[in-house]
Amino acid sequence: MATVKNSFDLAAVMQGQYGDLLLNGIALTLKLAIGAWLFAMVLALLLVIIRLSHQRIAVALVSIYVSYHRNVPTLVQLMMWYFAIPTLLPESLQNWINDQNAEFIFSLMALGLCQAAYFSEDIRSGLRAIPDGQTEASRALGMSYIKSMRLIILPQALRNALPSLINHTVLLFKNTSLAMVIGVAELTYVTREIENQTFRTFEIYLVASVIYLFFSLLLMGGGALIAKRFQRTLAR
Repeated sequence: MATVKNSFDLAAVMQGQYGDLLLNGIALTLKLAIGAWLFAMVLALLLVIIRLSHQRIAVALVSIYVSYHRNVPTLVQLMMWYFAIPTLLPESLQNWINDQNAEFIFSLMALGLCQAAYFSEDIRSGLRAIPDGQTEASRALGMSYIKSMRLIILPQALRNALPSLINHTVLLFKNTSLAMVIGVAELTYVTREIENQTFRTFEIYLVASVIYLFFSLLLMGGGALIAKRFQRTLAR
């Protein structure tokens, strides 16, 4: 008995309820990526400021933090936050977090904490490229340490670190796919769901690949535009 080969049908995985699933998955992926990025950037700036304080114990703790998050796989960190950390919390807090979408909260925490380590190292590298005279000049003008960091030093460090920050931003966006292992219904999760329901493996993974590629290129293109704008500003 001859077997019938299924023809390529892209519409089969993009219309009706499957199209809605894809849109929901994309929306949740972007929400997770943006939330984790904002959390990571704020924390990274704080880590950099602590390291610049030259307080021995604080600097040592930050170094341990960075070393842990850069050397332990992100997937392990996700599972640690979802399966292990909650066991240390009071039952009432566990119940509250479960009611607030625990999968999303813990994945955002894990991805943000992990990425903050990379961002902080990028910014610290950017700081090293700034001449010491910049700090001395800002302090000579009567600026406090915090004010000189906020207005003079950190903006230059962020500009110097921009290429690395963009690369790690793209990495963060791609790492959101790891959240599927703890049940976050982001793009990769819904891709698996659609594949299980339609058996259109090639079509749905092709769609998912194109979507990830589109947003990754969009991030890199946006980073290139920002870099060009910085260059024009410096050229004036």
